[in-house]
This record gives sequence, C-alpha cells and structure tokens, in this order.
Amino acid sequence: MVTVTQMKCACESCLCIVDLNSAIQKEGKSYCSQACADGHPAGSEGCGHEGCTCHQ
Repeated sequence: MVTVTQMKCACESCLCIVDLNSAIQKEGKSYCSQACADGHPAGSEGCGHEGCTCHQ
C-alpha cells in the first residue's frame, strides 16, 4: 500500500509541491499558501515561495 504525503498545489499555475500534513485545505483541495487557496484575489501574483509566479 502506498500513502501519498505530498502533491502539487491545487492552484493550476503554481509549481509548488505541498506536504499534505501542512497544506492549507479548502473545498477538499490542498494549497501551498493562503493566496493560492483564496484564488489570488485582486490579481495577486506569487505564493511567496522562491521562483514561483503563480496566479489565477
């Protein structure tokens, strides 16, 4: 049996891999940051992680 402990952030344009134990959970999906979980309000870019310029 394999237990998944990490997966890609649910934000489509985000490159981050999140640890499921510390991920921000919203509507059954796992996100690496609050900005991603909130859908990048007001056109915000990035999640605060180096090199990632995700957006919604």
